[in-house]
Amino acid sequence: MYSPDPGPYKVVMKRGEFVDQTRDRAVPYKAYVPTDHDLDRIPVVLWSHGFGGNRDGAAFISRYLASYGYLLFHMTHDGTDSSLWEGKPEHPWDVLRKAKVTRETTLARFEDVPFVMDQLPAWVDENAEIKNIADLSQFGMSGHSFGAMTTQVMAGQMFPNVENELISMRDPRITSGILYSPVPAGHLKTGKPPEELYGPIDIPLLHMTGTDDASPLEDFGYEQRLLLHKHAQNPEQYVQVLEGGDHMVYNGTRGKLVANPLREQHENEIKTAALAFWNAYLKNDGEAKAWLKKNY
Repeated sequence: MYSPDPGPYKVVMKRGEFVDQTRDRAVPYKAYVPTDHDLDRIPVVLWSHGFGGNRDGAAFISRYLASYGYLLFHMTHDGTDSSLWEGKPEHPWDVLRKAKVTRETTLARFEDVPFVMDQLPAWVDENAEIKNIADLSQFGMSGHSFGAMTTQVMAGQMFPNVENELISMRDPRITSGILYSPVPAGHLKTGKPPEELYGPIDIPLLHMTGTDDASPLEDFGYEQRLLLHKHAQNPEQYVQVLEGGDHMVYNGTRGKLVANPLREQHENEIKTAALAFWNAYLKNDGEAKAWLKKNY
């Protein structure tokens, strides 16, 4: 039903940054914008990168989705991005293993998401290709690893604040999401049961992982990544498990991982599942939803 080949629309990329004066914080962005189209409505999907990543990750996914009529908006989160390792002599993974991220830094990362959504109406008005047709009434949210955690929190997962009290940062403008390598919250040591942490998740999610999806920075396997979908209150939770799929396939890079002969196959499966999910939940495509329910 879904082809991994590019869609009918050309894609241009636009870069810039938004500055949040109230937080004295810049959020660089990279947008994948469909052009030369006759569309009257373009859904918007946000992307949040993994630890040590930036707005350039997962290009193979976003270019593909944009070619089918979506606006993909990537953001870089200061303090958990590639600036942690850039210019340092060691391998990035070795640098990141030693990095300490404060709770304040993590919460600031989460706060980037509603801030970016607040800026998008004015930004869309300045871009002729999508002016008046980008649908800002709802957003899809997605991300890889730490970006998946960011998506989880926007979807309703409870998260401890600086006083270690569980809070909700749920943003109702986000109506569906894709988690590329979901992150279980065990490392937060909240002492709370999973149903209390993940139960408040109230939107449809597609959970993507692989049987070799062990993070370079964390020692747990893919089974723990599947905890979330079991406890989310919204029943529309889909799971894709790639046989032999590893952690970095979603970012489109390898790092220290050896070449994976299944990489092209996995990338195709990732792209087509993502397109079906967004068609189902951001374009209200009944056939896409039926296909998802049959396959995931």
